[in-house]
Amino acid sequence: MELPAQTPKERILRLTEVKVRTGLSRSTIYLNIASGTFPRHISLGARCVGWLESEIDGWIQARIQKSRR
Repeated sequence: MELPAQTPKERILRLTEVKVRTGLSRSTIYLNIASGTFPRHISLGARCVGWLESEIDGWIQARIQKSRR
C-alpha cells in the first residue's frame, strides 16, 4: 500500500521574524519591496501582513549565491 506524497506546509512569517532572518530593518525591507528586490508581503487582514517562509528562504539563498560569485 502506497501512501500519498505529502506536500510541505507553508508558514507565514510576520515582520519581526523576517527582520530577524534577514538582518534588515523595517524601512529597508519596504524600500526593497518597492524596488522589486524583495518578496512582496501578503495581506492577512485589514492591518496585518506576512511573508511566505519559502520566498524569504529563497531570497536569502539568492543573496548567498550572489555573494559567493
